[in-house]
Amino acid sequence: MPQPTAPLRSGTPAGTSALLRRTLRRHAAGVTVITVPGPAGFTATSFCSVSLEPALISFCVGCDASTASAVERADRFAVHLLGPDDAELADRFARRSADRFAGDEHLLEHDGLPLLPAAPAWLTARVVARHPAGDHVLVIGEVDAGGVREETSGLTRHDGGYAVPQPLPPTRTGR
Repeated sequence: MPQPTAPLRSGTPAGTSALLRRTLRRHAAGVTVITVPGPAGFTATSFCSVSLEPALISFCVGCDASTASAVERADRFAVHLLGPDDAELADRFARRSADRFAGDEHLLEHDGLPLLPAAPAWLTARVVARHPAGDHVLVIGEVDAGGVREETSGLTRHDGGYAVPQPLPPTRTGR
């Protein structure tokens, strides 16, 4: 059995940021592309469900991100849950200055919200709250539509690379 390492501590903000970044590399996170009218979009691993009643979802965007102003103006957003064949799409939407929509046929809803038809699953939501959170903004939305185009494993980010989750064998509870 591996021995636990001594806790890492840092008294400086820069050291704490490095500690958080290093530790979170151990945490697998689902990869999504968030889009808003404009069109604008970016790759995010901060997407999560907030509530079932009402159906609320959230994501975070960096205050200095190239899409931050578009997200600030948006009253709606779409979350595209990516699959194992979507690593190139995730990389394209993660680049700071690339034309993220180049080469993609994206659907525009009547209000200009871009949807990526290649994504295996998607949700759209109406923004209900924005909260400053350090160097990011937390955006919360109420789900108003969605769909699953393909039943597939989700694309995850782990230890600086992409991965696909695999089911584990059932555990024995010893009861």
